[in-house]
Parts: sequence; C-alpha cells; structure tokens
Amino acid sequence: MLIEDIQKICKTFPKATEDIKWETHLCYCIGEKMFIITSPDDTPVSASFKVDEEEFVLLSEREGFRPAPYVARYKWIYVDDINRLTKNEWADYLKRAYVLVKEKLPRKTKIKLGLL
Repeated sequence: MLIEDIQKICKTFPKATEDIKWETHLCYCIGEKMFIITSPDDTPVSASFKVDEEEFVLLSEREGFRPAPYVARYKWIYVDDINRLTKNEWADYLKRAYVLVKEKLPRKTKIKLGLL
C-alpha cells in the first residue's frame, strides 16, 4: 500500500479536497473538515482517520492501531503503518470516514458544496 493509493481513493469522493497541514501532513477534507490525516514523510507512513463508535473499539484492539492523539474523543484512529490495511480495507474505511464527516456538515455548507 502506498500513499498514492490513498490519494487515488480520496480523489474519487465528490467535493473532497487535498491539503497540507502542519507543514508535513497530507490531509483530505470535505467542506474543510478532515476525514484522514497522513504523514507521508514518516517511515513507515502513518495515518489517522475518522471511524464510527463500533469501528473505534474494534480497531483500537488491533496491533498497530490506537486512538488518535488529540482527536480520539471524536472517534479517530491512528495506524502506525498504512500497510496494516489492504487496499480494499482502505477503500472501505475511507469511504465511511468521508461519509461520517460529510453527514455532520452544516446544512449551509452542504448546500454550498452542492451536496443537497
């Protein structure tokens, strides 16, 4: 799994944007709200992403996964190596992360983005 694979997946989501935050973190957002944060300069490449309550509990128990620093209370998971998930798993988790964040956007933002 490469960071380029994650980029390809995220670029398929309607109105998703790519951004660099904190100088070295590649992030994908919907309506300026992040749904994944990656550290492409780390070796191995790590990432944090939004999950639902059930996934948060299940993933927290897997090797290499833990509640994400600073945002765990919002149900974000940190993975120390993006290769711990397959390309299909990434596609599934990223789609769900995108939808979770998109659903929480204010109505005004959804209208502005053409999502309503």
